[in-house]
Amino acid sequence: MAVLVALGALGVLAVGLAVAGRGSMAVRNRQGTRTGDLPDGSPPLPDMPDVGVEALDHSAVDADGFEHSVAALCARDGCTVVEVVGGAGDLGADVVAVTLDGRRLVVQCKHYAESHRVGSQDLQRFGGTCFTIHEADVAVVVTTSSFTAPAAEYAAACGIICVDGEALAAWTDQVAPAPWDALAPDPTTPAP
Repeated sequence: MAVLVALGALGVLAVGLAVAGRGSMAVRNRQGTRTGDLPDGSPPLPDMPDVGVEALDHSAVDADGFEHSVAALCARDGCTVVEVVGGAGDLGADVVAVTLDGRRLVVQCKHYAESHRVGSQDLQRFGGTCFTIHEADVAVVVTTSSFTAPAAEYAAACGIICVDGEALAAWTDQVAPAPWDALAPDPTTPAP
């Protein structure tokens, strides 16, 4: 079983890397419709295989593959126009998408060893760009490890959702809702 999961994760990585050169990740969302068609009018990307939960072994991929597996989770859970934008000059955004209810989602991915916790400086850098530069309606930091207490406090004060390794596993296994669905809507904000 572990070998199948690792092979599936490698497949996700290979597909993601093949698409990464095009700057966008076309995947199928939960409803089975294509996402990721390019807004500049260029032809849609080729069909990508559906990604099952069993193929998402986040520890079996590198940092780039982790960004693609998080993007696949976003698409699986209903996001559209899912793009992997991480790399040099990304200003903290690794995945950008639109939630099913029309909110702009900006995700920072931290593929760290369990002993390497995400610190306050990581959150401060992301917090300085996620809303002002990337115009996020929902900002999320996802890690394979955990967060320091000061990082979690900063995130809470700024409205950034933190997804640690345990919460990531629950999201991947569909035991917990997607991070943006776990938010209670603000009753003072008009619907999109």
